[in-house]
Amino acid sequence: MRVLITGITGFAGSHLAEFLIDEGHQVFGTKRVRSSLENLEKVLNRVHLIDCELTDASATRAVLSEVKPELIFHLAAQSFVPASWKYPAYTLFNNLGSELSILEGVRELGIDARIHIAGSSEEYGYVDEKDLPITEDTPLRPLSPYGVSKVAQDLLGYQYFKSYGMYIVRTRAFNHTGPRRGVVFATSNFAKQIAEIELGLREPVIEVGNLSASRDFTDVRDVVRAYFLALVEGRPGEVYNVCSGKSYTMKEVLELMLSISGCKAEVKVDQARLRPSDVPHLKGDYGKIKAEIGWAPRIPFETTLLDLLNYWRGKLSTSRGF
Repeated sequence: MRVLITGITGFAGSHLAEFLIDEGHQVFGTKRVRSSLENLEKVLNRVHLIDCELTDASATRAVLSEVKPELIFHLAAQSFVPASWKYPAYTLFNNLGSELSILEGVRELGIDARIHIAGSSEEYGYVDEKDLPITEDTPLRPLSPYGVSKVAQDLLGYQYFKSYGMYIVRTRAFNHTGPRRGVVFATSNFAKQIAEIELGLREPVIEVGNLSASRDFTDVRDVVRAYFLALVEGRPGEVYNVCSGKSYTMKEVLELMLSISGCKAEVKVDQARLRPSDVPHLKGDYGKIKAEIGWAPRIPFETTLLDLLNYWRGKLSTSRGF
């Protein structure tokens, strides 16, 4: 099938491109002019890249008219929660405006495409421990501008399904990590600091933010498989949690990563890494997507962290000429 991925140069987008190519699909992707192509190194000669600013409705419509996709995976977003505190207006404008350009373009052109909207567990926001695990029916109480933007994207997708009968499936992915995760995200930042210590590039001190928050982690390679299955086998108009059903505090994640590496280091809290408000607990329930589609996570968390650590070991060794 002809597949369009927005945000193809990003973390999840690049892994989704690899998955779809392995499945035999023809993959197109939108990117910004300044986007790095590093994440697509493995498949760069097998994807069709198109420069497009998705908040530009005319440019987005032109891409849709050219590609005529059968499947659309909308992953492009300002996805870093701390940045949404610093740039709330941009986060809301970019995340909602990009999706609106796609939905309106598909509707106006009459393209018969299935559309996946990538949501986030940040939509749930504040959840009391007694209400865990989180199901799709848990109230949405976002605690960041990013969370608010994803709620808006989620509901806009539902509205277009109801109003125009468009084939739209939404997912709410909980934390996902693995090779190529951006360094601004905690698990990847931990891995980079540990790799730097191993290579003698920094003192044995790891700087951290809030280690008491608990998160539900899934390997990105399991997540993109869920995205695909949800779109081709899920019910239009529905929303599916994508998660592991297990929760780790960030302290436990760091300790596990240190144990895997064998590295000894002092842990130091960096006040700049703390958020104005933080979601205290996230633990999801993937019962719905398992029952309806048969998806369940396959990759153990320890394997994910080892692969992430090895990614940074290789990246830093190459850049330093080791």
